[in-house]
Amino acid sequence: MSIPASGSEESPAVEGASTGTATASVTDRLVAANASYAAEFTDPGMGAAPVLRVAVVACMDARLDLHKALGLQLGDCHTIRNAGGVVTDDTIRSLAISQRALGTRSVVLIHHTNCGMQTITEDFRTELEREVGQRPTWAVEAFTDIDQDVRQSMARVRTSPFLAHTDDVRGFVFDVHTGLLREITSK
Repeated sequence: MSIPASGSEESPAVEGASTGTATASVTDRLVAANASYAAEFTDPGMGAAPVLRVAVVACMDARLDLHKALGLQLGDCHTIRNAGGVVTDDTIRSLAISQRALGTRSVVLIHHTNCGMQTITEDFRTELEREVGQRPTWAVEAFTDIDQDVRQSMARVRTSPFLAHTDDVRGFVFDVHTGLLREITSK
């Protein structure tokens, strides 16, 4: 597996952004979209604590529209996303803040079918080390058995000493072809 260099040709230019040039970066397009959004924005007057008192931990995969898939509205939940949706130390950090400072009580974990984390291995760290001359301090958290990885993530949440609310932790696999969730139970 080769790692694309930053700024590589894999990021095509986007036409129509308001930079005055024929093409603009994706970031320019996003900033222009934000200007349009802000022009019609009305402060909803809500706080940072989620209304449903739930935190959702999910993969960062672009195919997952979590709010639509779960019937959520703005302000309903905290959403924590990373590669694979695995529970890492940083995920625990976010969940601890979500629970202890902002009142969440439930945790929903969502992995998905056809996840890219099933196609790489911990060798990714070695490849990075060869390329940049420094070994990453973090684990890749690659997996082959998606159900078992959801169970592992549930166990990490349930056994964390930093989390005050671990009785309502449920894990699911989202099917990217059907849009359905399949619940994973602890063994």
